[in-house]
Amino acid sequence: MTTLPVPALEPPPSASVRRRFAVVLALVAVVVAGFVAAVTTAAGAADPLLSQGRPATASSVESAAFSPSAAVDGDLGTRWSSAAADPQWLQVDLGATASITQVTLSWEAAYATAYQIEVSANGSTWTTIYNTTTSTGGTQTLTVSGSGRYVRVYTTARATQYGVSLWEFRVYGTSNATGCDTTGNAALNRPATASSIQNAGFPASAAVDGNTGTRWSSAAADPQWLQVDLGSSRAVCRVDLNWEAAYATAYQIQLSDNGSTWTAVYSTTTSTGGTQLLTVSGSGRYVRVYTTARATQYGVSLWEVAVRVSAGSPPTTSPPSSPPPGGDGLLSYGKPAFASSYQDDGACWQCYPSRAFDLDPASRWATSATTGWVDPGWIYVDLGATATIHRVVLQWDPAYATAYQIQTSNDANTWTTIYSTTTSKGFKQTLNVTGTGRYVRMYGTARNSAYGYSLWEFQVYGTGGAPTAPPPVPPDPTFPATRLVFADEFNGSAGSKPDPAKWTVDPGTGQNGELQYYTDNGNATMNGSGQLVMEARRETAGGRAYTSHRMNTSNKFHFQYGRVEARIKVPKGNGFWPAFWMMGADFLQGRPWPYNGEIDIMEILGRDTYRSYTTLHAPAYNGGGGYGKEQVWTVDLSAGYHVYAVEWDSKGMRFFVDSTEVFYASKETVEATRGPWVYDHPFYLILNLAVGGDWPGPPDASTPLPAQMLVDYVHVYQ
Repeated sequence: MTTLPVPALEPPPSASVRRRFAVVLALVAVVVAGFVAAVTTAAGAADPLLSQGRPATASSVESAAFSPSAAVDGDLGTRWSSAAADPQWLQVDLGATASITQVTLSWEAAYATAYQIEVSANGSTWTTIYNTTTSTGGTQTLTVSGSGRYVRVYTTARATQYGVSLWEFRVYGTSNATGCDTTGNAALNRPATASSIQNAGFPASAAVDGNTGTRWSSAAADPQWLQVDLGSSRAVCRVDLNWEAAYATAYQIQLSDNGSTWTAVYSTTTSTGGTQLLTVSGSGRYVRVYTTARATQYGVSLWEVAVRVSAGSPPTTSPPSSPPPGGDGLLSYGKPAFASSYQDDGACWQCYPSRAFDLDPASRWATSATTGWVDPGWIYVDLGATATIHRVVLQWDPAYATAYQIQTSNDANTWTTIYSTTTSKGFKQTLNVTGTGRYVRMYGTARNSAYGYSLWEFQVYGTGGAPTAPPPVPPDPTFPATRLVFADEFNGSAGSKPDPAKWTVDPGTGQNGELQYYTDNGNATMNGSGQLVMEARRETAGGRAYTSHRMNTSNKFHFQYGRVEARIKVPKGNGFWPAFWMMGADFLQGRPWPYNGEIDIMEILGRDTYRSYTTLHAPAYNGGGGYGKEQVWTVDLSAGYHVYAVEWDSKGMRFFVDSTEVFYASKETVEATRGPWVYDHPFYLILNLAVGGDWPGPPDASTPLPAQMLVDYVHVYQ
């Protein structure tokens, strides 16, 4: 077993190499403790989503970590979970009567076999609009018809000994409401930032956490601001402020679509503090309280800020967080960079300051391992000329700053702070700022660990400067994509070999304890009926007791974005490990795994062909920590052909088995919760059938050999 080190400032996770292409094609065994679910066919909703962010209640919760609101927050990584008893229910208040046309349930492994969907006008008297006693869990999209303000899923039988649990409960339809919804709070638990904080005990997030016992408090200066990102443009009709004793006498309520250009929808110079319910009219993604005069010698402080939106105006799809819309541009790409120190050794090779400004999410800057694991630590960029700065984007490595400032300067000597935090949590941070200068600096004053500071990306947006145009990016395909750019139907005569114009045969041994030797096309032939037969055999070759086949499209076909699909029949038996996957083509130019990125469209273990695996691998998440999903099926995948596919664009990837979407990897979510998204560049395709290995285990006396993986076709559409 060959192990590849993953350079980092923290001890790297173990990442075992699985397969070998050319000299070293590395891939790890995927053991994903992901979301386990059975499947149903999903369909898109024509009507608006009404339930997201609405008040939710439940019959019980397993613990405070699994609240009802987690099932209506739009986040498939959070869930509601009940106590272990029947019956249970989860309901959502839509805020007004609505005509319900569709309900989508995303069950966790602890699903209900029997449940009803019910509607109510008053939250007391319920009407059933859907009923089942044969649910198999997974993601279920239900076409329904009913009317009510409240919608409830009422479960009467559990599939496991545990409670019932939902990742998401989504209600679609059309609202009959008009006017202002004063029940829901569009700002609740949304990302919040502030001009300053008094100390770490009073963060901006405390003003939007729904807890009137926590608060945001600013530094003792004017002006100050607190802003919240609603996630999408909303029609705002009221803003509720609950001031602490240190209130503002003069302030504005402002709205913005981009976090940089603001419109005032309320203004006062005679505020008396306390609880203020402010009627406003306007729309925007960002809401800001901008204070210009304090009532005391202290800063300004808010227990809570609630944003009320017009009933019946559901959230829209979030625009990308960067680059910002409008006239702003990326100013920092390829510009000269300087830092307090940098690392260049076996753990972080050529981690120069310039790596943070190269738009390459798989390269990074890190402070020196010998002199740089100290405070402060800093990195700055020379924009080439004076610029107006509106936004800074930081993609942190696990070695991040908990406290840092964003600063500007005209001479790289005297610095002005335009953003400050002491509560940074790392990952991707998009900061709306206002400042001018030729130089922009991240000045870290507290590290999250004993290691140094490290950034994958440091991007500066605004106007002015002397920007260098970044490389062009290909357009996103429109799905369903219909332009066929690669196809192999495997229609050759019986005994013929894979087309050498399309496929590179990849002989040699595997990694991760695999037992086979991949022959030079000796284990792959057409069957004359339109399929490629990849055969695993018990025979000696290359010092191994088994042989099999592996091939790829390297140097024949590379592509970026599109729909990739293969129709495959996998073998059943202990020790088999069939896979259909992709590798970043920069691997061929020497970039090591996992920095090139890996996309596992399908992996199945022959010992349990009722499960399939989909996984992404990158520097910050790989091996057993890869980002993906284990899918449990009610059918044996080895019993017939299935289409394994991914639809890939600049926003993310949707993975399918036949017509069922099994996993969505959102670029925005990955960057905010896992680390860099390293998939916006060309990849190539790989098919192989491994035998044995640390994950599937070895063949045994029950394993049928020879065994075949049949490939009916491979298609790529753009």
